[in-house]
Amino acid sequence: MLKIQFYQSTLIALKQLKYLVVFIAVLLVSSTITAQSKGSKWEPPKVANDVKNPLASDATSLKEGKTMYTTYCTPCHGDKGKGDGVAAAGLSVKPADHSSAVVQNQTDGAIFWEMSEGHNPMPSYKKAFTDKQRWQLVNYIRTLAKKNKN
Repeated sequence: MLKIQFYQSTLIALKQLKYLVVFIAVLLVSSTITAQSKGSKWEPPKVANDVKNPLASDATSLKEGKTMYTTYCTPCHGDKGKGDGVAAAGLSVKPADHSSAVVQNQTDGAIFWEMSEGHNPMPSYKKAFTDKQRWQLVNYIRTLAKKNKN
C-alpha cells in the first residue's frame, strides 16, 4: 500500500515539475529575446492569409491541440486563452487574447504563421512543433472564443 501511495505521489510531483520546467523555459526564452515596443503591431504577411488548414477540426485534432495548449501555451496565454497566464505579468508585451475578435478574425494561416515565426517575447515554434501540431493548436485556439461567449 505504501508503494502505491509513493508511486502516486511521485507521479503528481513529476507532473507539477513538468509545468514548472515549461514555465521557466518560457521565461528564459522571453528574457533572452529583446522585447519589441509595446505599440508594435504583429502583422503576418498577406501570403500567410491564403494558407489553408489541412486538418479537420475533429475530436482527435482538438484533443491533441488542447493537450499542447495546456502544456505550452497556458503559462502565458492562460487556461482560457485570455492572455492572463502566470508568466504574463513578467513579460514586456502582454500575450495575445486568443478568445478575442482580433485573434478569432485572423485566418488559420495567419495564426499558424504567427506561432511558427514567433514575435518577441513569444518564441518561434517552427522547429519545436511539427506542422501537424501547430495546425492542431490553431484548431484548438478556434474553440476558445466559443467557450468564452457566456
